Amino acid sequence: MALFADLVRTSGGGPVADVGCGPGRITAHLRELCVDAFGIDLSPAMIEVAGRDHPGLRFEVGSMTDLDLADASMAGLVAWYSLIHVPDDEIGSVLAHFHRVLRPGGPLLLSFHVGDESRLKTQGYGGHPMKVYVHRRRPCQMTAWLNDAGFTVEAHRTLSSAESTLGGILLARRQPDTRQ
Repeated sequence: MALFADLVRTSGGGPVADVGCGPGRITAHLRELCVDAFGIDLSPAMIEVAGRDHPGLRFEVGSMTDLDLADASMAGLVAWYSLIHVPDDEIGSVLAHFHRVLRPGGPLLLSFHVGDESRLKTQGYGGHPMKVYVHRRRPCQMTAWLNDAGFTVEAHRTLSSAESTLGGILLARRQPDTRQ
C-alpha cells in the first residue's frame, strides 16, 4: 500500500478511487498515506458504515461494472478484495472501465483470494445473512486479464496467515491505449 501511495504521489498525485471500498478501511489508510482517496461501493449500507466510521472522507454509491468517472481522471485505483464478487465473464468489462478512468501510467492495486473455485457465501461478518459468490483466482489468470485490458503487472505477492486463506496482490500500470 505504501509503494502504491508513493507511485501516485511521484506521478503528480490526484484522485484515487478505492473501488468496492466496503466499510472504508482502505480508503482511510490511503488518506493516512497522504493520498487523495475516496471510496466507491455498490452497497448503500456499506457507504453508510464507511461515512459513519470515517467522517470527513468522501464515499459514494457506484458500480465497478459501470464506473461513473471521467476518462483518464484517476491518478490511481485500488480494488482491495472487491473483484472477488465479480464473475469471471465480467472481469474483462470491469478492467476495461479501470483502464478507461485511469491516467496513462497510473497504478492499479488489486488483491484477491487465490484458488480455482467459487462458492456461495451465506453469512457475513457478525453473522449477518447474505447471498454473494466469492470467486478465487490464480495470479497467472489475473495477470492475463490485466494484460488483455491494457495493463502491465509490475509486482505481485501471495500472502497467507493462520487467520486467512491465500491471497494475491498485484500492482499494475495502465498502458496508453494503442488500439485505433
